[in-house]
Amino acid sequence: MKLTKGKLIAALIIVAVLAAAFWYGGNAPGLQGWTVRGQESGAVLEVSPSASGADESEVFEKKPGWEAEKSPQAESSNPICSEPPRASEPANTPEPSPTPGGLDTRPGGTEGGMTAQEKVEAAAELAGGSSAGVEQGNKEYSEANGMVIDPETGKDRYLTDPVPEGKPLPVEPQDVEFSDVTHTCTLSVRCDTILENINWLDPEKVELVPEDGVIFPATEVTFYEGESVFNVLQREMRKAGIHMEFVDTPMYNSAYIEGINNLYEFDCGELSGWMYKVNDWFPNYGCSRYQLQPGDVVEWVYTCDLGIDVGGYYAASG
Repeated sequence: MKLTKGKLIAALIIVAVLAAAFWYGGNAPGLQGWTVRGQESGAVLEVSPSASGADESEVFEKKPGWEAEKSPQAESSNPICSEPPRASEPANTPEPSPTPGGLDTRPGGTEGGMTAQEKVEAAAELAGGSSAGVEQGNKEYSEANGMVIDPETGKDRYLTDPVPEGKPLPVEPQDVEFSDVTHTCTLSVRCDTILENINWLDPEKVELVPEDGVIFPATEVTFYEGESVFNVLQREMRKAGIHMEFVDTPMYNSAYIEGINNLYEFDCGELSGWMYKVNDWFPNYGCSRYQLQPGDVVEWVYTCDLGIDVGGYYAASG
């Protein structure tokens, strides 16, 4: 009986020794350098301090669908590694239906891509003729005042048609001499035509349109002798903190205004964009070539119909 009890005690001692060797030998769960524990927001991979004495553990958040890279040792010995969370499937969002009378019914639709000629033809069909009050260019008057017209094209070297009689001819920016003499003119910027066609506007831009459509109210501003409509617009928008973007167009020897107040051409369809008029006339040349005179009234307006809706169709298509 004593021999049997001794054998039992010896066996228990051997088991205890083996258990201690298993635990302290590094094979217990959690002693392989990493553990994976579940969280509501996804799994978190924690790297435990290494034997070299690192003070802080590195924590990496594992996003749904991202699989943590594990060492071969950890892969084979960690018994509590759960299955990685599955990537979330995209929601089945239905395609928005076209708004009746919206952009899908307009020339170019929602796809766009119309050529310049196609736009002119579309506007001509919509307008049925030039806007009321728009005057035709006068070749004799333009040539008599120094405009050089190419007999083959009927335009000058920057593709500008003759101007109507009594209207100022374009002045090339490179030929201008500025002075310190100052004058004043009136400047305004508005986009109220968008309010009348709000369902044509890019939905992301609706909040950019002022309630009354006025971006910059009619204001008397100062300009230096020799400056152009472009010079004044650029300076006053900068002073007012209003966004403006333009691009130089060497073909027309002028800056072209692409956007004001983050409202750009084509935001309201293929026929939309910015136009300017001076003293109720829409010049048929770029704003860099219009040299200001004292007392001029300059208005920048947004058109949704290539000038038809603001009374400047002929100038827009010329």
